[in-house]
Amino acid sequence: MTHIVVIGAGQAGLSLVAKLRSTGFDGDITLIGAEDVPPYQRPPLSKAYLLGDMTEERLYLRPAAFYVDNNIDLRLDTSAVSIDSAAKTVALSDGSTLHYDKLALTTGSLPRTLPAAIGGMLDGVFGVRDLKDADAMAPAFTAGKKLLIIGGGYIGLEAAAVASKLGLQVTLVEMGDRILQRVAAPQTSDFFRDLHAAHGVDIREGVGLDRLLGDDHVTGARLTDGTEIDIDFAVVGVGIMPATALASSAGVTVDNGIVTNDHAQTSDPDIYAAGDCATLTFKGQTIRLESVGNAIDQAEIAAQNIGGGDVSYTPRPWFWSDQYDCKLQIAGLNIGYDAVHVRIGDKGQSHWYYNGDTLLAVDAMNDPRNYMVGKRLIEAGRSPTPAQITDPETDMKALLKP
Repeated sequence: MTHIVVIGAGQAGLSLVAKLRSTGFDGDITLIGAEDVPPYQRPPLSKAYLLGDMTEERLYLRPAAFYVDNNIDLRLDTSAVSIDSAAKTVALSDGSTLHYDKLALTTGSLPRTLPAAIGGMLDGVFGVRDLKDADAMAPAFTAGKKLLIIGGGYIGLEAAAVASKLGLQVTLVEMGDRILQRVAAPQTSDFFRDLHAAHGVDIREGVGLDRLLGDDHVTGARLTDGTEIDIDFAVVGVGIMPATALASSAGVTVDNGIVTNDHAQTSDPDIYAAGDCATLTFKGQTIRLESVGNAIDQAEIAAQNIGGGDVSYTPRPWFWSDQYDCKLQIAGLNIGYDAVHVRIGDKGQSHWYYNGDTLLAVDAMNDPRNYMVGKRLIEAGRSPTPAQITDPETDMKALLKP
């Protein structure tokens, strides 16, 4: 009987095995997970879960009975150590070896960490990547504590919003010129800088961390501008790296991620990859999409092709972030934009990215209707004029009509 092994029990891994079963695959499926809990949602870790608004059980993507009912061998607290692609075997951390007919890598990503030489290994220094990270830092999120957040991307900003809501004193440092510099336009950076300032967060841009201070537990930080601040703990949000070590051990092509074709297939025809760990081609460019939507969609394409299909993946990028009472929704990718046009609504606003006359992406802040309009326009390859976007009298839904 055909045996499919999936390494990585996150959103992509769960989506892949679920799709295999729902499309009629009746062979053996083994899902390998390094954590001791079943596949769960990661985005709420830095938001609702950290706030205490979501229990661990609600994080789980499927109940335990799902794996039993669907004859999925879910192996938790187990890591894949290496892959022998010639023998089609996977060596596991418990000393056992699995044979596979088809293999899928849904290994996700790893957080970048601070070097030990600048205090990265002190107690009270936390990352935000998995459930254990969130559980470890949660007790420190108590009113009056002084928190330093290192990194002004979405993870750092979401953690700042939670901390501010809980009454902490929050300082966030971003070594770049502005927060969200890597992923968003200045207009979006301005919006979120103002939002956090209104909630008392001290954002310092163009300032990095020189080193964390303390003997065993972090007690302070020296910044690159020479200032020192007292802190009770620190959260590090300085980006992620694709988890590609296993792919390299299997001999498949790796280039800032596990290289896949439009069938989610690697350079080895019997090995597939999906999610944060995988690169793909989007509009002629090789990229990685670090999002829940991509993890689900690419994994489901992989499942269909593993099961004997011939289905191509066309990415439809979308992302979101929750900060305070603001929901940011993003459609498309803003790579290569040369202009941003702002539409102000009654309750929110949206930022529309263009390259010449072509609409690339939309950032919508508390503006779900215009987000949906923008998403549908981008997917249809249609570009209204900037004048239409910025005119408050424009009927945005009418832009969708043929």
